[in-house]
Amino acid sequence: MNFPPKKINRPSRSEGKAESALGTARGTGGTKKHKVRFLSRARFFVTTLIVLQMVFLAVLLTGSYLHFRYAGWVLHIISVIVSLQIFNKTSKPGFKLTWIFLILLFPLFGGIFYVVFYLQSNPRKYRLLIAEYQKKCKFFFNLPANKLSLLEDERCYRISRYLQNFVGFPVYTNTQTEYFSSGEAYFKQLIPELEKAEQYIFLESFIIEDGMMFDAIFEVLARKAAAGLDVRVMYDDLGCFATLPDDFAKTLEYAGIKCIVFNPFKPVLSSLQNNRDHRKIISIDGKTAFTGGVNIGDEYINAYEKYGHWKDSAIMIKGDAAWSLTMIFLRLWNLESHLRKRWQEDDYASFFPWKAASCPVESDGFVQPYADSPIVKEYTCEKVYLEIINSAKKYIYINTPYLIPDEVLLSALVLAAKSGSDVRIITPHRPDKPLVQMVARSYYRRLIRGGIKIYEYSAGFNHSKTFVSDDIMATVGTANLDFRSLCLDYECAVFIYKNNAIQKIKDDFLSTLDVCKLMTLKDCARNTFFRLIQDIVRLFAPLM
Repeated sequence: MNFPPKKINRPSRSEGKAESALGTARGTGGTKKHKVRFLSRARFFVTTLIVLQMVFLAVLLTGSYLHFRYAGWVLHIISVIVSLQIFNKTSKPGFKLTWIFLILLFPLFGGIFYVVFYLQSNPRKYRLLIAEYQKKCKFFFNLPANKLSLLEDERCYRISRYLQNFVGFPVYTNTQTEYFSSGEAYFKQLIPELEKAEQYIFLESFIIEDGMMFDAIFEVLARKAAAGLDVRVMYDDLGCFATLPDDFAKTLEYAGIKCIVFNPFKPVLSSLQNNRDHRKIISIDGKTAFTGGVNIGDEYINAYEKYGHWKDSAIMIKGDAAWSLTMIFLRLWNLESHLRKRWQEDDYASFFPWKAASCPVESDGFVQPYADSPIVKEYTCEKVYLEIINSAKKYIYINTPYLIPDEVLLSALVLAAKSGSDVRIITPHRPDKPLVQMVARSYYRRLIRGGIKIYEYSAGFNHSKTFVSDDIMATVGTANLDFRSLCLDYECAVFIYKNNAIQKIKDDFLSTLDVCKLMTLKDCARNTFFRLIQDIVRLFAPLM
């Protein structure tokens, strides 16, 4: 692949300003030096404050127990009350068991810690605000015509009806899709599409890191912003904790790019700090949009090897369905802008690309982008996965970097295999988080015994997140098969039905098997002590 040049000449005055802004962020030693900034800058201070709060709380409660006669009784009563409240909450059983176990393990301050962590963060207020923006935006998602009645297959109709009628994400026709089986292929297509922008470019990413990929994207964004286009970037603060300098948002704004740092990392114990923006969306004029597993960093396009070859995937959609990803971006952007009192709320209709005439793109099956919010607790991505698993008749092929399913998903996968479906899952062989892989492998035994074939990608790290089933439906997006993606993070994906990309997703999966190792029960057989460690770590899987 021919990558765009890393050194970019910008002869114009405005482009020189952008170059100057980027240089300011990098400093004389380059942005890479900022990877150690948490040892000396504001984010180290934030992390230290959080740790000190936890230590102070533990010391305070332990000291109270030792010096006050009835303090122990009070703390135990609080822990019992909190445990009852956790037990009766409408949430995942895994979360309940983890918290109750922690309270049993630390009866003195486990209950108080839960109260401090959850109740002071006021998720109810945030939930009401999200509901308000969902209501405001519902009409605009439906600007293209309603195509739900055109679906023929009952299995796909169930998924699409749920996404459209209950969650608010319509199904579209008049859309072409292109599936990318690697970050390199995605990046090669992305730059020419960005160059075509005439009105706006919206970019949302969990991780942004300086390098070849970012340089090429930044050059286009800065040039387009200088030409008067509406260019916006939203990135997750914790996701970029070790990849960006603290003043990166100012750098973008200096180049004329509007920027929002999602959920800034603050020095307080709060459950809301645990909800991260894991989405990856790029929208170009509302006519073309991308999503998938690829963040903005050189390892995602194999410009350098971090964990061996990086296997990833993405999807490009052109036509009516691109508008849905645009609205998903705008809804979260305006909500965050409202919280920060930055800009006035957008006139959503002004961004709709097909005002004068209907979308001219020829239809290639049905396309339905959708998103998930941890505050609403609808678990949309998990429900789509479950519907695909439960409705499969022939096969289900799954790519996921993290395999830590809850009991519902675990049971559904095993039942599908026992019912005769060919269920196969590809995970990484070289992990980016060894502890998470240890937990994931603890699930292998039950899955393999249930008739599921599990493969590990021997060439490196598999970061792809795809489901494909029965040659008729698939989903490509950002959500992993773990508690964090399905319950704690903001995610997005595209569900497709009777679409040309489905065969490409299937072919990509089958060809990837050639560089995978099929795991067996013998591979999972370890000594008793190691399995005990796995079982202990697995208790904390919902918090990973």
